[in-house]
Amino acid sequence: MNLNAKIYVAGHGGLVGSALLRRLRAKGYTNIATRTHAKLDLTDQVATEVFFATENPEFVFLAAAKVGGILANNIYPADFISINLAIQNNVIQAASRHSVKRLLFLGSSCIYPRNCPQPIKEEYFLSGLLEPTNRSYAIAKIAGIEQCWSYNRQNGTQFLAVMPTNVYGRGDSYDLVKAHVIPALIRKFHEAKTRGDNEAVVWGTGAPKREFLYCDDLADACVFLMCLPNETFNSILNSQSLVPPIINIGCGKDITICELAETVKRVVSFEGKIIFDPSKPDGTPRKVLDSGNINKLGWVPKIELLDGISKSYEDFVQQFLPLSKDVGPAHEC
Repeated sequence: MNLNAKIYVAGHGGLVGSALLRRLRAKGYTNIATRTHAKLDLTDQVATEVFFATENPEFVFLAAAKVGGILANNIYPADFISINLAIQNNVIQAASRHSVKRLLFLGSSCIYPRNCPQPIKEEYFLSGLLEPTNRSYAIAKIAGIEQCWSYNRQNGTQFLAVMPTNVYGRGDSYDLVKAHVIPALIRKFHEAKTRGDNEAVVWGTGAPKREFLYCDDLADACVFLMCLPNETFNSILNSQSLVPPIINIGCGKDITICELAETVKRVVSFEGKIIFDPSKPDGTPRKVLDSGNINKLGWVPKIELLDGISKSYEDFVQQFLPLSKDVGPAHEC
């Protein structure tokens, strides 16, 4: 992917897409196409086709998606599956039709079974039942993986699906209906501190364990993969084998939600007590990825969790205040 290559970042306004844009520009890429949702609705097949025919991108980062935590997944399961299927189908199909050289599809670690062995290897894909609280979203992402794999086998495309662990950081959503666990905790504890509350309620038992990756680390990994030599890139795709073209991206360390809440509490300087509500869902008991394959290629994350949470809180204070005072429950991804 040379510096003059025409690159399309789908979903550039979101958490991952904006991080990709920052990373590409920092590395000297300038020929980057972006469209806001208002100007290009990727669920519209005709509009997507016209965009690809007009812009002819050589490389595509597909980061556009409807995302959210447990609460949003429970409330809007039909939206999560239908919107994501439509986006993926339109972009991947158009990319194949217009001879895109490489496409990187952003999946999710929720595609893996709820109770699969830990750490999670790519080979565990489709080996068991999914976590019920985000099944519709997971199935949409699984379909995207299968679509990349199918186009690679049938049309000789180079479409790679990456499975990031739980991502957080600059540009995150702090809407308590939509937010994942770290931004939800940041907002909850900040507002509790502002009000002078003695306690804050967090969903679940606090026992589940999760792995977290700062968005700029994920963006760095994605650009690293897209810049790999053809021989190495094709070895990951495994186009004609029984192994899907997926690769995990994580940090290899996990933490309980209880420990995470205490860490966010310290960063925010909230002095009250954390109350866990066990009547609310926990989600998958443990989820940590085996990122050995990308590590062997030479990529490792750089931003530690405490530093990343501190950066996230700075971003919240600078960019997302004042927010609505309607505080709902923090919820876990």
